Amino acid sequence: MARLLLCGGDLTPLPLLPRRRAIALPAPPSTPLRRTLRLRVAAPTHLATVEDSNAGEDEFDPGAPPPFGLADVRAAIPKHCWVKDPWRSMGYVVRDVVVVLGLAAAAARLDSWLVWPLYWAAQGTMFWALFVLGHDCGHGSFSNNPRLNSVVGHILHSSILVPYHGWRISHRTHHQNHGHVENDESWHPLPERLYRSLNSATRMLRFTIPFPMLAYPFYLWSRSPGKSGSHFHPSSDLFQPNERNDVLTSTACWLAMVAVLAGLTFLMGPLQILKLYLVPYWIFVMWLDFVTYLHHHGHDDKLPWYRGKEWSYLRGGLTTLDRDYGWINNIHHDIGTHVIHHLFPQIPHYHLVEATEAAKAVLGKYYREPHKSQGPFPLHLFGALVRSLKRDHYVSDTGDVVYYQTD
Repeated sequence: MARLLLCGGDLTPLPLLPRRRAIALPAPPSTPLRRTLRLRVAAPTHLATVEDSNAGEDEFDPGAPPPFGLADVRAAIPKHCWVKDPWRSMGYVVRDVVVVLGLAAAAARLDSWLVWPLYWAAQGTMFWALFVLGHDCGHGSFSNNPRLNSVVGHILHSSILVPYHGWRISHRTHHQNHGHVENDESWHPLPERLYRSLNSATRMLRFTIPFPMLAYPFYLWSRSPGKSGSHFHPSSDLFQPNERNDVLTSTACWLAMVAVLAGLTFLMGPLQILKLYLVPYWIFVMWLDFVTYLHHHGHDDKLPWYRGKEWSYLRGGLTTLDRDYGWINNIHHDIGTHVIHHLFPQIPHYHLVEATEAAKAVLGKYYREPHKSQGPFPLHLFGALVRSLKRDHYVSDTGDVVYYQTD
């Protein structure tokens, strides 16, 4: 006996039901055989709909291979977005340096404890802006001239105690392996086995506010758990033998800046250097850790991390996140437009917003719209940071597509 349910114009078989009492009906007079037909009637408690039948198909799996390639995303971005204008890039450098010097001069002249906290917040943010411009030099998106990129990058990064080439090379490793559990370099997840082996002090430093936001200087010296090496030492496994001279040059520039600070401390006194430079430096460190962490963690939905054959440059880059920083977007050169930056780090920062808008049609659900700041400052991101540090602790030791788990 047929068991059929009419569903959106289709006839869909009903599941087998328990035997019901039959109703005997007489055969039509024209039928020669004297027999009866039995009609089983079952009333479903829920009428199926097209939406029900397609519900599983509509669910988005962020860990699935995307239906587009890197070339498709590239083709959607206007050609002028790839053009590097060294004069425009230098204009941003001049702007930021003038602001930094102006803030320092004004704070030193006023020398008021009512002004110093405002100065620290503003100057620390400007140090972070200088870092982003040096970061563009490291990617080669500042200009097409490698020598200009190197000179400007060394000046900007050394001024805020970052070894330019040491960082540039490790950051290149991060971009080339983004989203890979073992090979990523920046804020990569810990496998469960390694996480369980950490002592309580190390776990506290990694997952308890404010300690993770002060990690960058220590990372430069000793990297993160499970990895070894220093950004200052040419023999570190971060570097290739042919990069030795680059690393030595950057370390020498870093030491020169330390010597300048020591001389200024002797001339001006340690308290003045603490107020003018050291406190803003730590504000800059917090900005750097805050931004880099949230570009790879803290989304409302879990994001995948990959191993083995499941990883690809495109899939890894699509696990990055854009963030909105309110007024800070312009100050720190739109580094919040992070997805397109990760896929195409050659694009100058002043074209990232336009390039992102153009690529959205191709990226589809693989692009996650950032929550907009409700005011001039990105206060909404502090909640995302705290939630992520509480729940994103480790990933499984096995599996090629894995997600963060909570201890």
